[in-house]
Amino acid sequence: MDSPLLFAPITLRGLTVPNRIWLAPMCQYSSTDGLPDAWHLVHLGARAQGGFGLLLTEAVAVVPEGRITPQDAGIWSDAHVAAWRPIVEFVHSQGSVIGTQLAHAGRKASTFRPWAAQRGTVPLADGGWETVGPSADAFPGFAAPREMTLAEIAAVPGMFAEAARRSHDAGFDVVEIHAAHGYLMHEFLSPLANHRTDSYGGTLENRARLLVETVDAVRAAWPDEKPLFVRLSATDWRPDGLSVDDVARVATLLGEHGADLVDVSSGGVAPAEIPLAPGYQIPAARDVRTTAGVPVSAVGLITDPAQAEQILADGSADAIMLGRAALRDPMWPLHAAHELGVPPMAAGWPPQYERAAPQTTAPHTKETP
Repeated sequence: MDSPLLFAPITLRGLTVPNRIWLAPMCQYSSTDGLPDAWHLVHLGARAQGGFGLLLTEAVAVVPEGRITPQDAGIWSDAHVAAWRPIVEFVHSQGSVIGTQLAHAGRKASTFRPWAAQRGTVPLADGGWETVGPSADAFPGFAAPREMTLAEIAAVPGMFAEAARRSHDAGFDVVEIHAAHGYLMHEFLSPLANHRTDSYGGTLENRARLLVETVDAVRAAWPDEKPLFVRLSATDWRPDGLSVDDVARVATLLGEHGADLVDVSSGGVAPAEIPLAPGYQIPAARDVRTTAGVPVSAVGLITDPAQAEQILADGSADAIMLGRAALRDPMWPLHAAHELGVPPMAAGWPPQYERAAPQTTAPHTKETP
């Protein structure tokens, strides 16, 4: 029997990731002044111990105004570099690699975190701030943003490039530009949020201009041997929004400008009916991969090891991102290895935990305490 593809390494530029089971970026809403702390060390460290080959941090704001909530993480100062470095070092000590997701929330910034009693935009008097976007249209339930000037747009690629430099200083192996889920880059891409009539609006090429300029700036600032990812919403799930064909065209362009992998998700820029089902975003990932000719990761209600293995075997994706399943089970990769017949040592069980690993061969007759 061939070894499972889930546990095959993959090399992107000069980085080899030990397996294809990756931790998707998931906001923790638990930072003060954008600084990661012990929560982030344990959250990410536990998944590194659990065998994830690559871990992506939550959305990390490139400027304070780019945070989704006042409790979001950031990387806009040297203090953030110092706070991220020990987390990165611990992940490396467990044999995993780690990337940071660089983000600006645009018109969806300055909101209450999910478990707060309030909903919507945080008032200025309570620590909120003015939001910006490609146009002055509000996301439903949030305050209307201010339309960005051309000078403000021109400054955005530099913000991401500086954040990439800091990510390198912190030791990260990958940077991912967040251009999905209705945040700033996605707002420019989608006709549902971008109603500009200048060079950043109108045609798909114009709406993609800021993202392409940002990829160029980050690629120039980020070491050549380290890979650059972009997360895209492959569809807005609305006939008047982005289609999978649109996003595949954008992904092709991004590959030409130095992006090494597209992290395929969907939705988020406007309310829509989304047909949730196991693996519901896999067809979009497959279409982007086929059309753009760039590696892709797949995400979205992937919970079963056999399901994840089949996605790779079908050629629908090059790696699997796990979100909520990884929150429920920090050792999902190690449990998947047992289910797929990979021995504990080959799966990467920490030696401190190996005595508790499920046995794939005859168990020891005596367990050393």
